[in-house]
Amino acid sequence: MADSDQKPASAGSFDYVIVGAGTAGCVLANRLSADPKTSVLLLEAGGRDNYIWIHIPIGYLYTQNNPRTDWCFKTEAEPGLNGRALNYPRGRVLGGCSSINGMIYMRGQARDYDQWRQMGNPGWAWDDVLPYFKRSQDHAHGASDAHGAGGEWRVEEMRLTWEILDAFREAAAELGIPKTDDFNRGNNEGCGYFQVNQKRGVRWSTSKAFLRPAMARSNLKVMTGAQVKSIRLDGARVTGVEFWQGDAVHAAEARGEVILATGAVGSPQLLQLSGIGPGDLLRQHGISVRHELPGVGENLQDHLQIRTVFKVRNTRTLNERANRLIGRIGMGLEYFLFRRGPLTMAPSQLGAFAKSDPSFDTPNLQYHVQPLSLDKFGDPLHPFPAFTASVCNLRPTSRGHIRIKSADPRAHPSIRPNYLATPADRSIAAAAIRLTRRIAAAKALVRFEPEEFRPGAALQSDADLAKAAGDIGTTIFHPVGTCKMGPDDMAVVDERLRVRGVEGLRIADASVMPTITSGNTNSPVIMIAEKCADMAREDASA
Repeated sequence: MADSDQKPASAGSFDYVIVGAGTAGCVLANRLSADPKTSVLLLEAGGRDNYIWIHIPIGYLYTQNNPRTDWCFKTEAEPGLNGRALNYPRGRVLGGCSSINGMIYMRGQARDYDQWRQMGNPGWAWDDVLPYFKRSQDHAHGASDAHGAGGEWRVEEMRLTWEILDAFREAAAELGIPKTDDFNRGNNEGCGYFQVNQKRGVRWSTSKAFLRPAMARSNLKVMTGAQVKSIRLDGARVTGVEFWQGDAVHAAEARGEVILATGAVGSPQLLQLSGIGPGDLLRQHGISVRHELPGVGENLQDHLQIRTVFKVRNTRTLNERANRLIGRIGMGLEYFLFRRGPLTMAPSQLGAFAKSDPSFDTPNLQYHVQPLSLDKFGDPLHPFPAFTASVCNLRPTSRGHIRIKSADPRAHPSIRPNYLATPADRSIAAAAIRLTRRIAAAKALVRFEPEEFRPGAALQSDADLAKAAGDIGTTIFHPVGTCKMGPDDMAVVDERLRVRGVEGLRIADASVMPTITSGNTNSPVIMIAEKCADMAREDASA
């Protein structure tokens, strides 16, 4: 029997059906099922998070671009990247991206959220969202005005330092980028080691933090290997979803709401497949338009990191240690005996937030600095000692999109980030490389004799540096904005995350961000899910 001819088997009726057990979905499942009178179904297309490399921090090397844990998306060939296409990792496992990401705890800047409010989204200013960040936080240094303790989301210090990174921090200070020990007070300007979502040297995902404690509840049902194929509608009212589990098709009824938590790629794709989105696109693929929403899949924003590399002398970096058998054995023993050493490393250890131009009120650049180098992600480390200073424009003006390429729910959509498409973004890319060169030339780094390897010191003009940024730039895995929140015609959800013109449907993931936050996006998604759960409960009881 063809899939389209199968009569879906009933998976039951629930107050809430949550699509996606990633970063946001795990939080939602915990908060909404806390009321024993509320029934919740959580659907995850991927499997359980029982793969060893999820839990060892350095294991992101083996979870990204691995179909066991990653959707393995790719972008289209990008003109701004000189025709290159990029791998576009998105978590496909319990915990989602929090099970495969860089583990960096970052909120962004107060101005990000104040701007959301100014764009017509009341309730989303910094003072509104800070209590939600603090609610779920378990900060290693305890509670304070800025931080929470006792929550589910563990935040700890890095468990190793590097001489070359300490020197980079000193060099940044020489250029007026102050030292800081906390990027999460509202203005993240400065340079310091990132804090990470780990617990004693082990990755701390939202599956561990939020979902596992809730799974014993009889009112929460979790189904893995369950890929949602469409949202069911009765007129303008969402009634549930249809999904595959294996080759069988099931239907789950939502008495209250369906909440999409499938991310900046998955949520617009599922809406479009269900007939909610730009009419011309849907008709092009033979999909009946159930509700015209032109903004679905538009407004894609992402952070492009420009990976500058400098060879060094008179110090050790991970390159030499990882390229020697005895070094790898030592790293393994250090981790398994003490939960310390390079295997606890996030992809980036040292961070810096700086301004490409003094006219900016707050930093518009973020550095991820690493005591290692390689040609591209997945390649071997270089045989020479080196560090990488990746720098990204925190607030790109380029906008891309996510659009289905067929009516087949199992087909990947077209992903076009449109990197470096504007003169402003190209100008900031060139300025970022110049700032990195000034840091590398500071006195604190002189004894390490840094020599620019990428993009190469011969490149000097703005045009050459912008082109080089397209050659060495890659995603830092922060896609947002494709179902943006707002009051305008291109907005997909309102300030309560309800899909405009559709009843019983909300979205709670990075796709609702109207503009990208000034930093890593995982913990802001947790905040969004916390706030969504509160609003869903409030509206249900109104």
